[in-house]
Amino acid sequence: MNNVLEVRHLCKSYNSLNGEIDVIQDVSFDVFENEFISIIGTSGCGKSTILNIIGGLDKDYTGSVNLRSGITTSYMLQDDALFPWLSVLDNACLGLKVQKKLSSENVGYVKYLLKKYGLEEFQNKKVNSLSGGMRQRVALIRTIATKPKLVLLDEPFSALDYQTRLNVSNDVYHILKEEGITAIMVTHDIGEAASISSRVIVMTKRPTHIKNVYDMKYEVENMEPLDKRKSPLFNLYYEKLWSDIDESKW
Repeated sequence: MNNVLEVRHLCKSYNSLNGEIDVIQDVSFDVFENEFISIIGTSGCGKSTILNIIGGLDKDYTGSVNLRSGITTSYMLQDDALFPWLSVLDNACLGLKVQKKLSSENVGYVKYLLKKYGLEEFQNKKVNSLSGGMRQRVALIRTIATKPKLVLLDEPFSALDYQTRLNVSNDVYHILKEEGITAIMVTHDIGEAASISSRVIVMTKRPTHIKNVYDMKYEVENMEPLDKRKSPLFNLYYEKLWSDIDESKW
């Protein structure tokens, strides 16, 4: 498999009135094409900080974060950040507009995605007419409309109710697989990580470092998240991840 991202000896600290506070301590990992990586750990351990560094939003660190040449990234945040006064199509094209890539070809690609993932009939309607799950699909289409090779997801389903979260995580997994996009997701939801990921990186409490890395191998390759939750292996992975995070609290 081709390497998409290489993180080596990543460290970060903050200055405070009480001196320097270490946040991230010697974190190293690789991400390969078409993987779905989840980073989990206790609240406030530094998961989102790692994602921000990878995305280029935080440049105050030591170590190295190297994307393979030609690899572009895009972000999907907790809030869908859709504008209620814009149509579904205009919201989905917003990233293209910001990047000044609003060509007829690229808009055509967005329309293709909306049709492919069941939103074509809503493309001229305002987003407040959509369900929570449909809004997340629009947000994801906006994220991938610029054709990134790597998508960064920061707790993307946390604002949704449980049932919607299950369905949307299944949708996101399916869409990213279909479009051949690699993903790194930060989440506090162990079940989410165990069902959607090809690998899970477990972080310790601050100063955070990698406690364990698990390959999520199920009976059938490319099982969808909802199907993985029905597998006996899901419970096994869940217990391992829970045990690691529980130990990391102390």
